[in-house]
Amino acid sequence: MPFKELCQAVESGNTSEAEDLTRKLLEEGHDPLRMIAVLTETMNTRGELFARLEIFLPQLMLAGEALTAVVDIIRPKIMERGEQGTPKGKVVLGVVKGDLHEIGKNIVKLMLETNGFEVKDVGYDVDSLTFIKEAEAMGADIIGASSLMTTTMPGQREIIELLKAKGLRDRYKVVIGGAPTGQEWADMIGADLYCKDATSAPRMMAELLKK
Repeated sequence: MPFKELCQAVESGNTSEAEDLTRKLLEEGHDPLRMIAVLTETMNTRGELFARLEIFLPQLMLAGEALTAVVDIIRPKIMERGEQGTPKGKVVLGVVKGDLHEIGKNIVKLMLETNGFEVKDVGYDVDSLTFIKEAEAMGADIIGASSLMTTTMPGQREIIELLKAKGLRDRYKVVIGGAPTGQEWADMIGADLYCKDATSAPRMMAELLKK
């Protein structure tokens, strides 16, 4: 597998090696979107190990820093493919309260922006009410909420419950994602869409807005 060494460099948090390997792979003509997909899976695996206490927060953060550096190098290549013109939709995107892992969210943002969406990134450890306030301020079509730990998943449900309580549920499509989430969870909490990965998110969100 051509990306094996790069994945290992990211896993170990070796930023300089990861950067060198990324440049080399791009020079060899490898697909940047494929690189992003493989590295996202690598980071999801690290997140699962952290959740099981098999690795610790410093290790996870080092891997995240390495991946961020890689994405910064890949970004211009992906942006070259970006679509211009009227935005396909407006998205408020963030990571729910109590969760500090935003690498996946950052990749989703990149994918959305390069596919014609306008994105308001509200960051990580975001209170449920903040998602809604930002969506109202932006005039958003979609609220995208990520959770990378089972302990923070209820934050996704809370956003939907707050929208219902405020009589705003029909105004926004709620999209969830993150390693521990899935279609069953999305159905359980009443989310409009579950996105399993960053690369499919633009297509799935565009289709959602056509419904």
